[in-house]
Amino acid sequence: MNQLHPVILATGSAVPDRVVTNAEVDALIGASTDAWLVANVGIRERRWLAPDQTTSDLVVLAAQRALARAGVDAAQLDLIIVSTDTPDMLSPATATVVQHRLGAINAAAWDLNAACAGWVVALDQAARWLQSEPAARHVLVAGGYAMSRFLDLRDKKTANLFGDGAGAAVLGRGDQAGWLASRVVTIGAYHDALGIYGGGAARPSTAAAIAQYGAPHVEFVRPFPRNFNTEVWPRVIDEALQRAGLGLADVDHIFFTQLNLRTIEAVMQQLGQPLGKTHWVMDRWGYTGSPCVVMALDDAISGGRGPQPGQVVLFCASGGGITVAVSLWRWVA
Repeated sequence: MNQLHPVILATGSAVPDRVVTNAEVDALIGASTDAWLVANVGIRERRWLAPDQTTSDLVVLAAQRALARAGVDAAQLDLIIVSTDTPDMLSPATATVVQHRLGAINAAAWDLNAACAGWVVALDQAARWLQSEPAARHVLVAGGYAMSRFLDLRDKKTANLFGDGAGAAVLGRGDQAGWLASRVVTIGAYHDALGIYGGGAARPSTAAAIAQYGAPHVEFVRPFPRNFNTEVWPRVIDEALQRAGLGLADVDHIFFTQLNLRTIEAVMQQLGQPLGKTHWVMDRWGYTGSPCVVMALDDAISGGRGPQPGQVVLFCASGGGITVAVSLWRWVA
């Protein structure tokens, strides 16, 4: 029996307890954005970390849930990849904190930062790692987001979008192909459009830099093309499908970056696919960045709308930089 095929065994997710409604955000930023958010983005509320929580807390909880559902002990993990652009600290990797707290004593661990496309990129990296490491059996692919720590409540363009959360998937090996194909595209010309530009080597958190720019915070510096996702997502999806030798009719579930429900609706219409093939969580959890795709998958599974054995799942994500990632999987769990 060939056991070289990477497969997704189980998922898990976690959000903080604190529910923050649009009305509460409006009170904080001093503007009325609730009706616009609901109509144009689909966000009604989000979750924010408690003062004593951080990214690794959510990742550990999501990972524990995924491991329990997979029937895999943390000591059986060979690798942990944590996708995040809101790490506990610049260095060392948040994945090392997660490895220690899980008791995953046999796992290598590193972070991956491809902004909000990161979890799908990490999924691709994990699949390739399982194929190239003969002794490896289990990989944890997690994403964590703590953007509430980096909000500028004076910025009405950003402060009402973001929520905190984490999601994780446990990968293993199977005798049937799970991972089918991936495609990752980067358009680096937009690296200076959206991000957290303070705190790194380019703008260190010195007293002078903070006096000039403020503490590190998420900011829109210049606009993206208005129709970027609706133009680029279908193209990258098509390229991934060609690599897998599949068509859209072969895909049963599509999970997108959870930034804007209207964009998801428009892309599904462009693709000629029924909206029932996708699932969204931004209405309850806000925009949770890198882990939002696996959080949507986990929520669909928990609600009885997840993929069934043999079905094809497509993940499509984009994030600052800009990086767009698509990964195709056959569900074998």
